[in-house]
Amino acid sequence: MISERLAILDRLNPLRWLDSGPAYDVRGKTVVITGAGQGIGRELAKIMYARGASVAVVDIDDVAARVTAAPFGGRGLAIRADVADRQDMAKAIARACEQFGRVDVVVANAGVVPTPATVRTMDGDDFDRVISINLTGVFNTVRPALDAIVAVGGHVVVVSSCAAFAPGMGGSPYMVSKAAVEQFGRALRVELAACGASAGVAYFGVVDTAMTHNTLDNDDLGRELGAGLPWPLNVRITPEQAATTIADGIGRRAARTVAPAGWEPYALLRGVINVALDARLAADPDMRRLVAKLEQRRRA
Repeated sequence: MISERLAILDRLNPLRWLDSGPAYDVRGKTVVITGAGQGIGRELAKIMYARGASVAVVDIDDVAARVTAAPFGGRGLAIRADVADRQDMAKAIARACEQFGRVDVVVANAGVVPTPATVRTMDGDDFDRVISINLTGVFNTVRPALDAIVAVGGHVVVVSSCAAFAPGMGGSPYMVSKAAVEQFGRALRVELAACGASAGVAYFGVVDTAMTHNTLDNDDLGRELGAGLPWPLNVRITPEQAATTIADGIGRRAARTVAPAGWEPYALLRGVINVALDARLAADPDMRRLVAKLEQRRRA
């Protein structure tokens, strides 16, 4: 029932077409996807291959990348690279160009979450790790591909999150990084339009991945926080559903894609909602208790 309601909301969303460009067929084109050894990236690689593209599967886990790319035969290429390493990613893009003769689409999907902590108890190295992968890693992925993208009038997708406009207590580095990725993607959209190419930002709520399980399901405080989320913020989508959202967005050069669709009103009204929500959360005794428990656990 919930999935049916979300599908109806998505079809009725007027911004779905307002934010779109001309149809874009990936058949015969080359798509580079980071974080493609698992989760959303892996499912997207499968969809892009099924739609006729050659796919460069980039992941820090060499074995996972090879497993994902193996069924694609000559239209697949596994590349082991760390998005936080600028030289690694420059070499990865160059290798994809060499193998397939072109790069048409880049999807900067790789990301991590921090160890749950308040800003007061946070490990600075953990903050740096999240920013280096989630934000700097996006730049490292996109920048070396832009000349190739512009040459063929291609498309870039940067994966942000609905966390970009939601309060981030206990996980602020993730929210900071995703809000920054949103702004990076918006700037890129305008800049590439002047060159005949395009870019879009993908936003997801809770996706049922290993990262979600580790953060919300396998952690006592995470379960408590997740249990307090109202509909539709507590609705989960599968990695395949998230990947299909990205793939369909590429197919219409979408400036933005949001899934599940229940997050759309929040995205549009965030300026008003967040003022009230932040005030409510700051005064909420249950939230204060959760923050205190989180700090006690970190110090222990």
